[in-house]
Amino acid sequence: MSIDLAAANAELAGKTPQEIVAWAIANSDKPLVTTNFRPYESVILHMAVQAKPDIKVLWVDSGYNTSATYRFAEKLIKDLNLNIVTYIPEMSAARRNVLMGGIPDVDDPQHEEFTRQVKLEPFQRALAELKPDLWLNAIRKDQTEFRQSLDIVSASKDGIIKVAPLFNWSEADMDAYLAEHNLPNEHDYFDPTKALETRECGLHTQL
Repeated sequence: MSIDLAAANAELAGKTPQEIVAWAIANSDKPLVTTNFRPYESVILHMAVQAKPDIKVLWVDSGYNTSATYRFAEKLIKDLNLNIVTYIPEMSAARRNVLMGGIPDVDDPQHEEFTRQVKLEPFQRALAELKPDLWLNAIRKDQTEFRQSLDIVSASKDGIIKVAPLFNWSEADMDAYLAEHNLPNEHDYFDPTKALETRECGLHTQL
C-alpha cells in the first residue's frame, strides 16, 4: 500500500473523524483497528464498525487489566458485535511476576524487557500474522508531548499506514460523542508499561 503521507494529511486536514475513517476504509484492502479498552475506546470502535461492520479489531491483552476493563471489553465486544482478535504475551503474568518480582518500575532495568514481553512482542506477532495494510488507532495529540509531533496519517517502520481519526479531538469532543451515541465508558484502567498517562508505552514510538 503506497500513500503520499503529506498529500493525505493535507487532504484530511479539517475533516471529521468519521470522514477520516471512511477515507481509511476506502484506501485499504486489509484495515485493522487496534484497542486496549482504555477510557474512550468505544469512540474509535463505534466509528470503525459504522464504516465497516466486520473490520478486524486487534486487542493485545497484557494480562494485567483491571476487572472493570475486562467487563468493559466484554460489553463492547457484544454491543458492537466486534470482530475481535486477541493476542496475549507468550509468558503468563503469574510466571513473569515471579521471575521479575512483580511489575518493574519505569526506572528498573527490567522495565524495557517487561514492555517488550507484554506489549511489543504480541503486537508485532499480530501484525506479522494478520498482515494489515492500514492500522486505525485512537491516539490524540493532546495525550502526550510526543504525539503532538505526529499527524493524522503516518507510517509504521514496517510500512503499515497508521491513521488516527481522533487526532485533533479533545476529551470534551469524546464525551459529546459518547453521549450522542449512548456509548459506555470505563475509567478504571491500568497500563503496566506506563507510570504516568503522559508517558509513551512504546507502540507509537517503536512500531
